[in-house]
Amino acid sequence: MTSKVTEESLGYEQARDELIEVVRRLEAGGTTLEESLALWERGEELAKVCRRWLDGARARLDAALAEEEKDGSSTEADGDGE
Repeated sequence: MTSKVTEESLGYEQARDELIEVVRRLEAGGTTLEESLALWERGEELAKVCRRWLDGARARLDAALAEEEKDGSSTEADGDGE
């Protein structure tokens, strides 16, 4: 439960920075198998957080572009009657 709350409260940049640190530690080696597994699991959680943020940003951009297209086409239609 704590993990879920933490995930929901993390911003994109925070999750990305922590993920970078997790990857750095895994690549450096020198951890026990148990520590490596815990880091890998945390990395997976952080990657999901980042993916959700990026998917949300993409959806917002798509919606804004669709709205812009809609507004642009209605303006063009209005201009045809002149």
